[in-house]
Amino acid sequence: MVGSCHPVVVQSMTNTDTADTTSTVNQVIALSQAGSEIVRVTVNTEEAARAVPKIVETLRLFGVQAPIVGDFHYNGHILLKKYPECARALAKYRINPGNVDIGKKTDDNFRTMIECAIQYGKPVRIGVNWGSLDGALLVRMMDENAISPNPLDAAGVMKEAIVRSALESAEIAERYGLGHDQIIISAKVSNVQDLVDVYRRLAAECDYPLHLGLTEAGMGSKGIVATTAALAILLQEGIGDTIRASLTPEPNGDRTEEVIVCQQVLQSLGIRSFTPQVAACPGCGRTTSTFFQEMAQQIESYLRDKMPVWKGQYRGVENMKVAVMGCVVNGPGESKHANIGISLPGTFEEPVAPVYVDGKLTKTLRGDGIVAEFIAMLDEYVAHTYGAEQVLKG
Repeated sequence: MVGSCHPVVVQSMTNTDTADTTSTVNQVIALSQAGSEIVRVTVNTEEAARAVPKIVETLRLFGVQAPIVGDFHYNGHILLKKYPECARALAKYRINPGNVDIGKKTDDNFRTMIECAIQYGKPVRIGVNWGSLDGALLVRMMDENAISPNPLDAAGVMKEAIVRSALESAEIAERYGLGHDQIIISAKVSNVQDLVDVYRRLAAECDYPLHLGLTEAGMGSKGIVATTAALAILLQEGIGDTIRASLTPEPNGDRTEEVIVCQQVLQSLGIRSFTPQVAACPGCGRTTSTFFQEMAQQIESYLRDKMPVWKGQYRGVENMKVAVMGCVVNGPGESKHANIGISLPGTFEEPVAPVYVDGKLTKTLRGDGIVAEFIAMLDEYVAHTYGAEQVLKG
């Protein structure tokens, strides 16, 4: 469920050729295992449309229950009508009103897609994008603005057109019979401040669930920072029901990074918890060894790898706080604040690593087996604190 009192949902999108069933299934599984709760796939060709039912069927056989959304542009009206099995298999349709009826004086194509959604009982995301905004609407609004006594600048008209396109399309969809509660809206741009402006307007003018995300966030730290900046502002204001980080992956990079970024944004804001958080210091002249960095990375990877199993066994484990610190300055104090933490020896410090459990010094580790011993203590803490007996007591 999306919107209203339901938690903010993390979405993702595949970048495989949907017609390649095996590659698409594998990527959806990876995204789902990383925590994506909705996965969107491109449906742009007849081959892709024919592949969708097989993809969904295969995913269910593997136990993947994430809803699969079809992303349609230009020819969605044709594909949904020609391939009813595709229309049935998808959990939702994403329609971009800016490129459904290009060159047409009517909205016949848009209407066809809405009628398919009604026929098969599917919700629709009306996804406006400033890179493919309805040209006729934009020209009309530019003309109106030119004779206005208080004209907006070009950017202002663009943002106004984005909002109007989304709301008018939703209104038309309802007029054709789609339920108000079957509509989700997105209005994506690639500039942070513009995105904030647009979504504040949408939130003020409608009660549809809103899907947030920059349309082309970018690559690496730029994409992560821009996404975080935009989403954090809006989410902190209570705006947004589903989110996606549209990151450009490195060549042959890991597509699941966009899922992890979304989860971390929500967890950092205290909106939802997905996996235990690891506090680790940045390092300084006291930590010339890279051991604490390597250990922090190992522990973080270990926790994320364990979560698919743990979340089914240990209620609340995603809220656990772990500390892996590099020297005596803040190490003991930060470790005491965590549920379980270790303070590793810095340069020239005594080669011992005190471990704190729920604020109390519990054990001091030495030697080459520190990582393995700490992981064993971590496992024991999880089982004892979040295990079945604790759930029953709760």
